[in-house]
Amino acid sequence: MSQFSILLKKEIGRIAKKEVRAEVTPAKKSGSQARTEITALKKRVAKLEALVKRLGNNTGRSSRVAAPTDDADSPKLRFRSGGFATLRKKLKLSAHEMAQLLGVSAQSVYHWETGKSKPQARQLAAIASVRKLGKKK
Repeated sequence: MSQFSILLKKEIGRIAKKEVRAEVTPAKKSGSQARTEITALKKRVAKLEALVKRLGNNTGRSSRVAAPTDDADSPKLRFRSGGFATLRKKLKLSAHEMAQLLGVSAQSVYHWETGKSKPQARQLAAIASVRKLGKKK
């Protein structure tokens, strides 16, 4: 009888392994395919980021708003942090994009909007010229 139980246990183990293999094989294939797609997407993202960086370097300097150089003739410009934040949101610009447009850091834009600091006179002139811009659709 013990010989029979040993053979029965081996047969049950063999059949169980076969069933598990049949269930796991499709999952392994789909996992492998997913890893291949992820690798291709990572390469594509890297190429696109390089392109964006290259284009950003070419156009970043030319897209800034030129500030007037005559400080003596310019009228006194007022600045309100809430108005500046509203202007940025109305133009649908991020803080980083607004900073690039004005030629300052994104941190400066954040500080202006929260009232932690105020822009300098030349930056006020640039902000005034941005106020005259409309949003592109």
